[in-house]
Amino acid sequence: MPQRRYVIDRLISAKRIAARIEALSQEIEAEFAGTEKLVVVGLLRGSFIFIADLVRELDLPVEVDFVETSSYGNAMESSREVRILKDLRGDIADRDVLVVEDIVDTGHTLAHVLNLLASRGPARLRTIALLDKPSRREADIRADWIGFEIPDQFVVGYGIDYAQRDRNLPYIGKVRFTDP
Repeated sequence: MPQRRYVIDRLISAKRIAARIEALSQEIEAEFAGTEKLVVVGLLRGSFIFIADLVRELDLPVEVDFVETSSYGNAMESSREVRILKDLRGDIADRDVLVVEDIVDTGHTLAHVLNLLASRGPARLRTIALLDKPSRREADIRADWIGFEIPDQFVVGYGIDYAQRDRNLPYIGKVRFTDP
């Protein structure tokens, strides 16, 4: 199936993202002050740039791990069926855990991952999402920290893709399709 043609309109600049991450990191440091080590769990693939920038701002001892899920494939709509493609390498029992998500849309992926991780007995389990689309929420969930709330628009950039394209953009852009 040929990919649809589109243009990208800048929605959130790299400068605004960096400033927001700096502010969020201070709140996270306050929450986890005194932690022996914070396990920062990124949800692949969309969160990889966000998690890299976030952990560099944290003045805490951190360990980074990843969970890879699939609910979109190359589609623009979630299938609502969440599959775990890669699980954590380490044990999180009795540890402080921060789950890093790129975007909370329907909420199904984050809810599924949080249920899975909570069953493993972490001391504290918190969440941060770069982007939040509350108008699309189907699961009763909200991240503890949110970078930006956005309207129901399909976005790319800063790790977020459309059919594995545009993850490398340093900003968040709104996709506008140009074909009929």
